[in-house]
Amino acid sequence: MRAFGTDFAVPPGYLNTPSVGIPPAPVAAAVAESVERWRTGATRPGEFDPYVARSRAGFARLLGVEPGRVAIGASASQLVANVAAGLPAGTRVLAAEGDFTSVTFPFAANPGVTVTEVPLELLPERVEGHDVVAVSVVQSADGRIADLPALRAAAEAAGAAVLLDATQAVGWLPLDVAWADWVVAAGYKWLLSPRGCAWLYVRPDAGARTRPVAANWYAGEDPWTTVYGLPLRLAGDARAFDLSPVWLAQVGAAAALEYLGGLDLAQVRAHNTGLADLLLEKLGQPPRGTAIVSLDADPARVAAAGIVSSVRGGRVRVGFHLYNTADDVERVLRAFE
Repeated sequence: MRAFGTDFAVPPGYLNTPSVGIPPAPVAAAVAESVERWRTGATRPGEFDPYVARSRAGFARLLGVEPGRVAIGASASQLVANVAAGLPAGTRVLAAEGDFTSVTFPFAANPGVTVTEVPLELLPERVEGHDVVAVSVVQSADGRIADLPALRAAAEAAGAAVLLDATQAVGWLPLDVAWADWVVAAGYKWLLSPRGCAWLYVRPDAGARTRPVAANWYAGEDPWTTVYGLPLRLAGDARAFDLSPVWLAQVGAAAALEYLGGLDLAQVRAHNTGLADLLLEKLGQPPRGTAIVSLDADPARVAAAGIVSSVRGGRVRVGFHLYNTADDVERVLRAFE
């Protein structure tokens, strides 16, 4: 099918973007070409540096920040660990109940840190008395969206730092998050990239509070001059937290993020949430303004209706992205007939 100016090979009823996003044809082609170069011995390590630079810039553009404030990694949890490991003993972290564990586990693994969970809706009013707030912008299990303006106001009033996981948001939800201390996201869902790429925005004044737990050659100012020997010499910006890149993932991400960066995300949001709210309306439920819908449904009946989805928290989770249409809504409804 063709959608938002490009081609997708997405089967009807594919509503599993919250688990795995489907790449546009040019993204898949770029990865396939890189695989062919690898297969035929044509690959040279340095040729991937421009892809890393492009993906870094693409993520920065989606967040409205400078590329030099963005680190690359392989997964959200690996990047969150740079933040969690840098917290001193006695740090009090506030999190949302039931949030994705890649957000909370890195903090809970620090023996000097206390993590308190509260309902997502109560997060802003509970910030007082905590040092850090860590939360997903959009909840993975059911699509609820954090009240970021209220959270920002509460954090600034309390002097608390904020880490946002935008994995289930960036790529369809317009974001104004440069105020946060850290923003992390993995690329293989709404960013339509291969698994193995993720990014971490580090606000300039938060760099000193972030620890490069996986310091490596690629985190140097010029990676090709920091391949051997001490002393430690890391980049002077967020690249100090880089992980050595997963090459094929970065090839795909470079193309995918440039494509998404050229879209009007307000239109993308309207498309995605319009389909999700249409489904809720037909089920007699109020609109929620999010691309992810959690349904009390029989997974077997949903699958029999031709829907690819996931089960989270005992409920069927579906997500609507660029390549979905009203026909997908009708397919879901068949499971309720």
